[in-house]
Amino acid sequence: QVQLVESGGGLVQPGGSLRLSCLASGSIFNIYAMGWYRQAPGKQRELVATIPSGGSGGSTKYADSVKGRFTISRDNAKNTVYLQMNSLKPEDTAVYYCNALLVPRYADYAVDYWGQGTQVTVSS
Repeated sequence: QVQLVESGGGLVQPGGSLRLSCLASGSIFNIYAMGWYRQAPGKQRELVATIPSGGSGGSTKYADSVKGRFTISRDNAKNTVYLQMNSLKPEDTAVYYCNALLVPRYADYAVDYWGQGTQVTVSS
């Protein structure tokens, strides 16, 4: 079974920082890309940032609303993706979900996997 487990969410005041982590584990053959999405109350899930694996030919991508404040990074050897969030704003409040596009060992095709989500609340 493939699992994505997020950690690092919590309550922070405006202007504060959090670092989210996501570990992908299980029967994984290859990970093409990992990323972060978020879903605020009453809104659809939206992309926050994505990062490809080395050699994938892509580049990091960020939502306009987080550019200059958030940084995505990966440790490919550990199948881990991070999201450093600085200068947090109340509008960043959401459940943040880790996503991975990967090929499980039981298949020869790529599958999207999602973590359970971690709550980030930015409030005074």
